[in-house]
Amino acid sequence: MRLVARRAAGGAALALLPVALWCLTHRYRGLTGDAGLYAVQALSRSNAGLARDVFLNNASQDRYTIFSPIYAFFIKRLGLQEAAISLLVLFKVCFYVSAWAFSRKLFDARTALLTIALLIVAPIEYGAFHVFRVAEDMLTARSMAEALAMMGLCLHVYGRKNVGLALAAIALSIHALMALPMVLLLLSLRLSTRASLLAALAAIAAVLCMASAAAMAREWTPGWLRVMDPNWLDMVRERSQFVFLRLWRLEDWESNARPFVSLALGMLVIRDGRVRTLCAAAMIVGAAGVAIAFVAGIVGPTAVLLQGQAWRWTWVTGLASVLMLAPTVLQMWRGERCGLLCAALLLVGWLVSALDGVYFIAAALCLWYGRKHITAGAAPYLRAAAVLIGVLVLARIIGTGWAALLSPAGNAGTESRTLLIARTILGLDCLPVVLALLLGSWALSSRSIALPGAMALALATATAFAAPGALENPLAEGTSGQIEEFSDWREAIPPGENVFIVPRYYTAGFAWFTLQRPSYLTVDQSSGVIFSRATAAEIRRRSEVLLPMEEPDWRLLSRRATHGGKFDAAALPLTRDRLVRICADPELNFVVAREAVGFEPIRHHHPGIWDGWNLYDCKQVNSSGHTK
Repeated sequence: MRLVARRAAGGAALALLPVALWCLTHRYRGLTGDAGLYAVQALSRSNAGLARDVFLNNASQDRYTIFSPIYAFFIKRLGLQEAAISLLVLFKVCFYVSAWAFSRKLFDARTALLTIALLIVAPIEYGAFHVFRVAEDMLTARSMAEALAMMGLCLHVYGRKNVGLALAAIALSIHALMALPMVLLLLSLRLSTRASLLAALAAIAAVLCMASAAAMAREWTPGWLRVMDPNWLDMVRERSQFVFLRLWRLEDWESNARPFVSLALGMLVIRDGRVRTLCAAAMIVGAAGVAIAFVAGIVGPTAVLLQGQAWRWTWVTGLASVLMLAPTVLQMWRGERCGLLCAALLLVGWLVSALDGVYFIAAALCLWYGRKHITAGAAPYLRAAAVLIGVLVLARIIGTGWAALLSPAGNAGTESRTLLIARTILGLDCLPVVLALLLGSWALSSRSIALPGAMALALATATAFAAPGALENPLAEGTSGQIEEFSDWREAIPPGENVFIVPRYYTAGFAWFTLQRPSYLTVDQSSGVIFSRATAAEIRRRSEVLLPMEEPDWRLLSRRATHGGKFDAAALPLTRDRLVRICADPELNFVVAREAVGFEPIRHHHPGIWDGWNLYDCKQVNSSGHTK
């Protein structure tokens, strides 16, 4: 009976540890960015007016996924905000549990726990400009596709290869760009490394031939193989520069190279044949994606190849590198001579955000590769260097923690100052991973009930205090309270009519989720220009209509180069003349602004950030004769 109780207490502590760690190091981002785009796609299935939004009116990413009807089903039963958070939690649980089971099958429980801690803490970014990362803190179709892909990889190592491949194939209908590389990875694991490499080279050659043929015979190529015309291409380049590899910065290449170098080190350190095959396959898939993306951006460019964004295949390379990170570190830690220093360099390369990690990992790779040439006399100096790295990292943690203790509370929101300080400190470098390893080791090795029981209680308490803030919606758009607050505006705006907000928000969430009406134009909506030439033309036209108010917000590349890296387009204040000029566009129906410029707007009177704002009807503006 005592043994059962001890195992139950230990199991509870181990289960709560990653949950508490996530709650203390992550915050839900709400319906912003791509999360808002997927939410409006789901809402448009029950709100026909939203389907007229410029993002959805022509071809969009919604035609490539069945995620929208799934999302819409849960929205209908739970509500928008509740459905988004519930599905996000569900997919994260599936992702992390599958990752734990994968690691536990190949290694031991301690390694599996450390792997989950690293997946939670280590940033797995792919692509450029910090746009995409694995296991994002918002709900998109990528969230579901990643969970299914990880489950497929887990089933593969448990011997259920066909089921795992089928699950990854199902994920193609959720998010093809994310699921395809996992399908390719699972297929590569069934082949020899040489066969996988030859298949990748053949695919690159085929894409090169296809792109070259489309570029040389533009008038005879089928529609799906058409080459982007200059105007369309200019919009895609300006709005989504991360699609074109030649526009990537040095830091982007460094970030994308890190998983490849880390996997190469893992292949040297870990002698298990299954692990080495996985590392090689993940590198081949990722490298093939980068090569295909390079061809897509240089030759042609062919629309379908650019839309395929094959550079996203590197997400499986990043995932595999972090899955192999814990066993690699632990194996090197036990090694003689340079093992301790290599482990320290590898961890610093992944977890110290202030450094260019790829160079530290490359140094660890070189040291480990040449470890046989390191003399016994040099070993103490290398261990001292590892200790020095640890001391420097600890000093940085202490310094940042002390600064957090002395800083004012600031905008704490609904969280206490203590919890905010804990978030700041636990978000630093290697600290959360080291704590997770220590706590997990104690829970696994303890022979008493008291220690794991106390640990489980403490972790449950920390989760209870941190979870509300971690899962709190940072924006009020779409809540039932705000929907009710703006019922008069919603009644005044007929369904399907466009609303423009001055100064324009980065996201269209207020128009979509609170007013439940299409947004006239925001930078988020312009993300659809890559999928449709018609959408690109309409986005360009609407941005020209808004020139009296601000410069085109989709020109992110130019603004980033000329405004010190800032993307935001500063909007001019609304005047009577500017309102008249933009309302001349028949596609613009209502304008929301703080300024009072006449035309008898509906004024909002309610305490909060929207108090005193005005809703202008463009029909009334146009029919007034523009007189005072």
